Amino acid sequence: MEPEILFDARNCTSCGECIKICPQGATSRLQDRVRIDRNLCRGCGRCVEVCLNEARRLSGRSMTVDEVMRDVMKDAKFYEHSGGGVTLSGGDPLAQPHFALSILQRCKRAGFHTALDTCGYAPWQTFEGLLKYVDLVLFDIKQIDPQKHRTATGKDNELILQNARKIAKLRPMRVRVPIIPGFNDSVDAVKAIARFAKEELGIADVDILSYNKLGEGKYEFLDKSYSPLQSIDEHYFEALQACVREEASQR
Repeated sequence: MEPEILFDARNCTSCGECIKICPQGATSRLQDRVRIDRNLCRGCGRCVEVCLNEARRLSGRSMTVDEVMRDVMKDAKFYEHSGGGVTLSGGDPLAQPHFALSILQRCKRAGFHTALDTCGYAPWQTFEGLLKYVDLVLFDIKQIDPQKHRTATGKDNELILQNARKIAKLRPMRVRVPIIPGFNDSVDAVKAIARFAKEELGIADVDILSYNKLGEGKYEFLDKSYSPLQSIDEHYFEALQACVREEASQR
């Protein structure tokens, strides 16, 4: 939820400038290597400014609604010609509901088409306020089985599925399924989601999204451990897509 320092030790020459400037004392040298105490670091970015070797990068920054809208307005002509608009994604925009609401209100005031990309885990009152300013909902459903969902996330999926049912009655929706190896990459799991979308949401088209490893390097740069997952075989992924189409075609 806050800006963080990405540190690539391969580019670090241990010059010590970051140690001198850190106001929190979060950077130090240990056995001739520079280290960051993540408990002390506040992500101020001052160490990034003095790093001549680009070993440090500030990931994330705080912005006001006005600052976001200035960026949005730069593409206004593009929206007009493409028929597209503004999508709030994440993470999940519902982690900052008041901020998301303000941006959506401003976008609708400007006449932009708006989309909300969410995992659906939020109180219904939050959705009620936002949906007035949303034209399309991109709704992630990762698992129908409540126990498997709880084991992986610490929460069951009852709230998510209830929100999906309510939203489907109010706004156009696309169901998206990020395929996660070992969690929801089975034929049964994908079919269950496609069946739920069709029978309970009235949505035949379900987008399944292939797992990618684009974020793996960030774990090392944040001094976090990572258990790599195998990518889904291309042919198997095509088979999962066929399962979705099969479910959609059944009466």
